Amino acid sequence: MDISTLPARTRTYQEFLMESSRWDNFKARDNDIIICTPAKCGTTWTQMICALLIFQKTELDQPLTEHSPWLDVLVAPIDKVLEKLNAQTHRRFIKTHTPLDGIPYHEKTKYICVGRDPRDAFISLKHHMENMRMEAFALMQENTNRELKPPAPSPDDPREWFRRWVTSSCSMEPDHAAHADVLYFVKSFWEYHHLPNILMLHYSDLQADLEGEMRRIAKFLDIEVAEELWPEFVAAASFDSMKSKAEYLAPQVTDNVWKDTDSFFKKGINGQWQEILGDEELALYHQVMAEKLEPDLANWLENGRLASGIS
Repeated sequence: MDISTLPARTRTYQEFLMESSRWDNFKARDNDIIICTPAKCGTTWTQMICALLIFQKTELDQPLTEHSPWLDVLVAPIDKVLEKLNAQTHRRFIKTHTPLDGIPYHEKTKYICVGRDPRDAFISLKHHMENMRMEAFALMQENTNRELKPPAPSPDDPREWFRRWVTSSCSMEPDHAAHADVLYFVKSFWEYHHLPNILMLHYSDLQADLEGEMRRIAKFLDIEVAEELWPEFVAAASFDSMKSKAEYLAPQVTDNVWKDTDSFFKKGINGQWQEILGDEELALYHQVMAEKLEPDLANWLENGRLASGIS
């Protein structure tokens, strides 16, 4: 394949909680799995599904974040994170919130990009930020040489917050929070979604047909599952089951970053934006979607594969 048609690292991301340079010394193995998502778009859900498929059991022997670390985040020294990854003997599945143009690409690595209706992602992100302990930023400062600037306080009015958030989509500013930029993040993968080692997954599809999407993931990862195991695997990946094990499955539970671990799994439903966003916000949202994304991607991102018919 012409190398010019493959993804390449062309940007460096330095955000208030993560740095893409932490990938510099990562040594890929054949069949590594990279779970690539904007914030609050089904990251932990996809990690759990991969854990079920890889380990072929429903109970994990350590917190999910230990099996599947978020490599970019600054809560731990990168040498310690890489040391743990290098010591793993199972098939590795690693989390990232860095767009495709900021992480290494390997043809023998499997990439799962997860998208979600941006309006739903925003509502979930709002709850997520409100649940984060500010002390976590001091921990992050210990693992970087630059001075971190925590995000500015969010507006009290969620509509104002949404307007700022959506209009910043696809920004190229150095301090832009790309990890929460649903449009840019998914767009970086969509350009290459024809490649056989990139799978586009959608939050709404997981909700609509969890078993079907889990089987689709298993096929993509070339993992066989005994038919009799599917019912318990699907049950273990349900929202209620995962919420009941929040202290074991929520991200970074070993780093004490949450005010309330149980609140990480808040509701797991779509459409909550309808109670908050008004006509002005929705008009702005549709304008940004039309300006920043091609029609097929905008349709897929808002509705998912099953509802849009876009595979």
